[in-house]
Amino acid sequence: MHRQLIRYILASIVCLAGFAVRSEAQFKEDAFSQTYNDQVDSTATADTSLFSFRELFGGLAHKNTLKIGTMFAGSAIIPGAAQIYNRDYWKLPIVYGGIGGLAGSGGYYLYKYNKTKKAYDQFETARKEFEDKYKAQGLQYPFEAPELDLASKKKGTWLMAGAGLMYWATLLDGVLSYRSLREPDPGRATIYSVLLPGLGQIYNGELYKVPIYWGGLMVSVDFLIKNNLNYQRFKRIHNEATTPDSGYNESISAETAKWYRDVYRRYRDYSILATVALYALQVMDANVFAYMHDFEVSDDISMSVEPAVIPPNNAYAINPAPTGATNSYGLRVGLTF
Repeated sequence: MHRQLIRYILASIVCLAGFAVRSEAQFKEDAFSQTYNDQVDSTATADTSLFSFRELFGGLAHKNTLKIGTMFAGSAIIPGAAQIYNRDYWKLPIVYGGIGGLAGSGGYYLYKYNKTKKAYDQFETARKEFEDKYKAQGLQYPFEAPELDLASKKKGTWLMAGAGLMYWATLLDGVLSYRSLREPDPGRATIYSVLLPGLGQIYNGELYKVPIYWGGLMVSVDFLIKNNLNYQRFKRIHNEATTPDSGYNESISAETAKWYRDVYRRYRDYSILATVALYALQVMDANVFAYMHDFEVSDDISMSVEPAVIPPNNAYAINPAPTGATNSYGLRVGLTF
């Protein structure tokens, strides 16, 4: 269990960092004010990089301003980076002491458990070899099995979970302390929903959406847990029923157990897809509605069509125009709303 927990924590770190980097791809408001007659420099190259350590370390040195997505990605990779950027230096001992102390203590207890687990596995291997060798004589293995240090396993698992929770809290604290020029900030709303479903909707002032998303997530997670338990149950029954000399004598046949195993595995996978879809939906909802927070629809909804002269190197040209290209003529369609 503790190995799965560590894998989940590491996978979460990678996903958070990757999602934070992708959150840098924001809509540009000035795109709505461009026209076909705007001249652009066709030789200019756009900065398409989503994340760079040079930008991050420049921000940590307070030489440049970081976007919230860059700061969040940096904090996901380097715990405490957000606190440094926000000049909350007094929090650093708490961050490193908390994460380091919990993770170190958890690793120590898990190491103690793994030592006893290794000794127990070696005992089981030796016992099986002895019994197979002297099965005809009916001899029993003369040594007692070593005890597993389950108390250390429990302590280590809880301490590692605490380290993961502390890490999550440092990310949330960094976003909360970030000073944004725009409210609501779409990047902040997105990261809020990534860290805690529904928090982005609370930040946007859309409280009525929180019970909808939380209700959907709770139902899908409940189905996920129940379907997985049933899948594990019938998987175990099928394995026992098809294993020779297992002593299986229950009323459920191997074919029936296999059928239920496959059904509940499919239901479990559907539940996983539903949970992921709802989680992604509430993240996108927080981002989009933060962008549209100040969007107003005018009472004067109209459309205009007029002739236009389109230069070769306009703002919407996909490729640079060849040398000697001339203006094109067309129609400009305007929509007021």
